[in-house]
Amino acid sequence: MTSHLLPDDDIIARTVNALESRNVRVFVASTKEEAKEKLIEIVPEGAEIFNSTSETLDAIGYTEFVRNNPRYRNLHDAVEAESDPARKGDLRRRACIAEYYIGSVQAITETGEVFIASASGSQIAPYVYGAKHVIWVAGTQKIAPTFNDAMKRVRGHTLEMHDRWLAGMGYAPTPIGKLAVVEHENQPGRITLILIKDKLGW
Repeated sequence: MTSHLLPDDDIIARTVNALESRNVRVFVASTKEEAKEKLIEIVPEGAEIFNSTSETLDAIGYTEFVRNNPRYRNLHDAVEAESDPARKGDLRRRACIAEYYIGSVQAITETGEVFIASASGSQIAPYVYGAKHVIWVAGTQKIAPTFNDAMKRVRGHTLEMHDRWLAGMGYAPTPIGKLAVVEHENQPGRITLILIKDKLGW
């Protein structure tokens, strides 16, 4: 399978079973609209949240939904509103221990490993430990057969798309600064993954 193909239902089912055996709770959504509704359902009203920069969250309409939404205490709003670099950095570090940290991932294997790559590592700290609850949203095209296939996806397709995204905003390409592989979560119920049967994000 390549980064451009969607997996069949057997592959998705095998991946879900593998993820849940590693204490990652999984919901499968048929559409981006269904995924958005599930995400709204999971995050309780009044919760402190931080939504990471994500093409997938943008695509399902969640980024716009939570922006300045009084339903939540959104730490991302505070980061966007802050102009002082030092204070902005402090707010980003505070976001690492948000009650709900919401974002995406770069690759998922059929055997249940989840890959996260980042230039700064800002989302890796909350994903792997800091946040009380983590919710990932990802298109099923990110499922790769093996560990090595997932690594190729991260270092190939994902990095290429990220560099194109930066170029579109007038920025130079950046290397992968931090790379994490989540093999098992030791707190049941802490991590949730919403898989969407669509090609969304990188």
